[in-house]
Amino acid sequence: MTFDSKAWLAEAGALIGDAHVLAEEHGDDLTSYTQDWGGKFQGRALAVVRPGNTTEVQAIVKLAARTKVALVPQGGNTGLCGGSTPDDGSRQVVLQLGRLNRVREIDTENNTATVEAGCILQAVQEQAASVDRLFPLSLGAEGSCQIGGNIATNAGGVQVLRYGNTRDLVLGLEVVLPNGELLDVLRGLRKDNTGYDLKQLFIGSEGTLGIITAATVKLYPAPRSKVVAFAGMKSIAQAVCLLAAMRHQLGERFTAFELLSAPAVDLVHCYFPDTPALLEANWPWYVLMEAADGGSDEALREAMQDALMSCLENGALEDVLLASNLAQGNALWMLRENITHAQKMDGGNIKHDISLPISAIPAFVDNALLMLDNAFPGARPIVYGHLGDGNLHFNIAAAADVDPGHWQLRTGEVNKAIYDIVSARRGSISAEHGIGQLKRHELAHYKTAMELDIMHRIKAALDPQGLMNPGKVLQ
Repeated sequence: MTFDSKAWLAEAGALIGDAHVLAEEHGDDLTSYTQDWGGKFQGRALAVVRPGNTTEVQAIVKLAARTKVALVPQGGNTGLCGGSTPDDGSRQVVLQLGRLNRVREIDTENNTATVEAGCILQAVQEQAASVDRLFPLSLGAEGSCQIGGNIATNAGGVQVLRYGNTRDLVLGLEVVLPNGELLDVLRGLRKDNTGYDLKQLFIGSEGTLGIITAATVKLYPAPRSKVVAFAGMKSIAQAVCLLAAMRHQLGERFTAFELLSAPAVDLVHCYFPDTPALLEANWPWYVLMEAADGGSDEALREAMQDALMSCLENGALEDVLLASNLAQGNALWMLRENITHAQKMDGGNIKHDISLPISAIPAFVDNALLMLDNAFPGARPIVYGHLGDGNLHFNIAAAADVDPGHWQLRTGEVNKAIYDIVSARRGSISAEHGIGQLKRHELAHYKTAMELDIMHRIKAALDPQGLMNPGKVLQ
């Protein structure tokens, strides 16, 4: 039977309202929905549908299942792996979840919030703060990314050291399955030992198993005080020692530990010249640290200062700046956040979002830098990331005399060189950005045959027609 696109669009409009069905046939510009944030992936779509509640999501999914139309779930479209971009055909529909943006409940006694998938992450943080609570997930795109996308990619961020990945913050989910049925495990339980933990299937699945429409997430008491410090050191091995010492002395008050290489800091100073020089001397490596708790600023600052002085005396760091106030602390964090923007301004770079056991990171970096020097002379490694949880952004910028576009053509061979070293140390080729389209071929190479087989069997069981975000994660 010939597919009738006009009839499909009309039926979708009848289900969720014509104003919420966008299509080129209607004269709508779909570019912002069919191109990823980084500009690496550009697709086409039969339509962009914007349901306003879970019932409407179910109706669209049932329509798609009946007509064999593939759905591409999309939140804030801030991903870096093309996970929410349609292919270049014309038979996929982008299911945009931004209208599901209600906070259904905040339970201060249970320290939970139940929020819909289209809620902006920053809005969830602000709702928690309004009742003196903390939702600790924090990342650079928090002003535009949506909580459903955070869950679907198991986002990380800067406070994983203390609070864990998104997976650790989710207690319950509401999910529309590929046949349109609703799986409601939206429970605020911290202990539930009644068989398979079904929500875990969908966290990190990138919309390939179902559509997350709501979640119950953990909240924490809002911290009363926060202290930030910036330290310089000679080596990553020294930074690993510093991490252990600071965690030992500050315990759960120690919330963030970010590694920055000198080239990463220099790049920020190049493109953001107003960024102040923070330490008198230049060091090969820097660390940005944060501690927070419910006590006074003075007590926490004293504890942080005592810990840093002890580390200076023991040789775990070379020099350190302790932020004198909140504004200076925010300026230190801005240096960290501007690395991504500086890299984008600098031009083409080949990104790697990897994780390793923390103890393996110094040797990995030494080996990877030596390999790059030999195999790709002049390439500029921009290394930074969440050393506290073993996650590095090991990005490689083109040599100064190499066209960035030509450098991008070497992505495959650069990836293989880096990922082989990661794999040899039992690391992961994706720590927090997901797989999407970008890394699905590498996933097929670096995952074991047993792991891939089980993943394919789960996909086939839940989505036998293969209509949930096809072409993502699995080949």
